Amino acid sequence: MARYPAPELKDLPDDIRAKVLEVQEKAGFVPNVFLALARRPAEWRAFFAYHDALMLKEDSGLTKGEREMIVTTTSAANKCLYCVVAHGAILRIHEKKPLVADQVAVNYRKADITPRQRAMLDFAMKVCLQADQIEDADFAALHAHGFSDEDAWDIAAITAFFGLSNRMASFSNMLPNPEFYVMGRAPRVK
Repeated sequence: MARYPAPELKDLPDDIRAKVLEVQEKAGFVPNVFLALARRPAEWRAFFAYHDALMLKEDSGLTKGEREMIVTTTSAANKCLYCVVAHGAILRIHEKKPLVADQVAVNYRKADITPRQRAMLDFAMKVCLQADQIEDADFAALHAHGFSDEDAWDIAAITAFFGLSNRMASFSNMLPNPEFYVMGRAPRVK
């Protein structure tokens, strides 16, 4: 169980409660991160504003699936159970490949991904584990696969933001909702 009790939905500020209810309507459940972080409303607002700026960005050279691939891969390197499971589920849905999230979480170098995505994840992992060693050759490797310098910024920003998220989820013992484990693994029944 989480080390910090999550507030009750009824006790949240109106703007946060409205966003949580919107997510619940769309997903069918409330992801634990929304309530866990809501114990500090100002931090919740800042966290989700930056999350949305990175992950919902329209003018990016990265697809939604590629962004989730970055999160899943780097979260695995950071040993964050919550983010690997939750974002792995979202990755499966965006990529429509039920195996890819498990593959990139365990070893992206052997995953069923494109050479372009592998270059993206090579860069993300270097930012994750050795950001101080990033050099021009790392950008050149991205450029060879059609990524721009702005795309490199997005890859690095997603990696860095989720480094924060990984550490908050891990230290607080935030556990993934059971719903995440099955999402995107089999076709939806209509």
